[in-house]
Amino acid sequence: MKNANLYDRYAAHFPAAAVEFLRDEAGTVVSYGELARRSAQIAGYLIACGVSAGDRITVQAEKCPTFIWLYLACLRAGLVFHPLNPAYTEAELDYFIGDAVPSMLIGDAAAVVTLGVLASRYAVPRVLSLATLNEESAQYPADFVSHDVSPDTLAALLYSSGTTGKPKGIMLSHGNLATNAAALTRAWGFTTSDVLLHMLPLFHVHGLFIALGCTLMSGSRLLFCARFDAGLAVRRLSEATVMMGVPTYYTRLLAQPTLTPESCDTIRLFTSGSAPLLSETWLAFKNATGHAVLERYGMTETSIIATNPLDGVRRPGAVGPALAGVEIRIADATDQSLAVGNVGQVQVRGKSVFQGYWRKPDKTREDFTADGYFRTGDDGMQDADGYLWLLGRAKDLIITGGLNVYPSEIEQVLDGLPMVQESAVIGLPHPDFGEQVAAVIVLRPEADWDEEAVRATVRHSLAAFKCPKQYRIAAELPRNAMGKVQKNLLRAEAANAPG
Repeated sequence: MKNANLYDRYAAHFPAAAVEFLRDEAGTVVSYGELARRSAQIAGYLIACGVSAGDRITVQAEKCPTFIWLYLACLRAGLVFHPLNPAYTEAELDYFIGDAVPSMLIGDAAAVVTLGVLASRYAVPRVLSLATLNEESAQYPADFVSHDVSPDTLAALLYSSGTTGKPKGIMLSHGNLATNAAALTRAWGFTTSDVLLHMLPLFHVHGLFIALGCTLMSGSRLLFCARFDAGLAVRRLSEATVMMGVPTYYTRLLAQPTLTPESCDTIRLFTSGSAPLLSETWLAFKNATGHAVLERYGMTETSIIATNPLDGVRRPGAVGPALAGVEIRIADATDQSLAVGNVGQVQVRGKSVFQGYWRKPDKTREDFTADGYFRTGDDGMQDADGYLWLLGRAKDLIITGGLNVYPSEIEQVLDGLPMVQESAVIGLPHPDFGEQVAAVIVLRPEADWDEEAVRATVRHSLAAFKCPKQYRIAAELPRNAMGKVQKNLLRAEAANAPG
């Protein structure tokens, strides 16, 4: 059987060795030849350190080119790449390292001391700094024969964001990642001529598997930035053809007076994901730039599930039809398909869907249907054209007086009010109705709160049972690393509030 190593799938699309792969903020250029050489050297070095195919390599480091070389080296050596958010504290790392059982911990200077403490606690054989990795691997050969793997061989272990309960380890195989990257590269029209403005973090699916995957699968280039900066983004748009971002990026870009149609006239595609993009933001960005942001939908467990079309109608608020190779169905509580236009559970099936939860076979069985569909935990509906519309996480559904309330419907009304910058709607316990609808509001700068006016406007737009019974004003909404509002924290805060 042909080797299914993801690195080899990528390498089949690499241009000549001298061609630029990456250019950082300082103007330093890395070629595709350098990419191949450094990942080969690191792969050889890791194997010489005594790790074996299938071992987990835990990495906590800030975004840098070495992070990419290390990821590719792990693929080449048949190791399992386990990236962690550099913002995690020792207490958070304790859980991930104890659960993943890695054979090596690698971190930058800021992380390596804490990783050393945890290595002793969990008897991890080796801890390396990125500096040591770079220095010692440079002595190893510049070529490396990729480890022979099947499509189902584990390539990466990523953990869910943990918005409720303990995060789960999500097992992604070489085949899962290759399938999705190839489908996205085709769907979004990537070619060797593209230049992607990469401001996303690398410890997450969006920056590592989607943005980087499309680049490597097309032999295109990266404008590589350590983090998102709206002013820098506007200045660098003229050098790029594609930008990928989360909704927060687009709201912050809109606040830049230098964002004009002329500032992004080389861009052929803006994409948004990892959290819902407000229709208001979509329309404002189109008015400001002339570009219709392409919104798509994915999860760590599945990579991209659905995407608005590159050529065709991009509907604000919708995440588009299913990506090629992915099956989507809207199902009822018994996993039976519902007719078009009905609201139900979003379930997906395809070769990009993950292998299961790490060391949690019971949870894996629970989240898959008898016929192989993954239960995403999201509620939604498909229209007659196959576009998927998400209504929110099933766990965020509010049932008040026996009636279902979808927070997104109320949030759209609230976010359209002149005084409201953004909102989050949650369910809180109620002695009579079971749950009551509550809204957390972030006001626009200089705006005055007029609860009576808000209640009147909302009541005009929504049925009475959907209208918030309680309003809370907040300076900001709590978000995880990829910009998703953490409603569990809002519920906990409300539960602990006096009165």
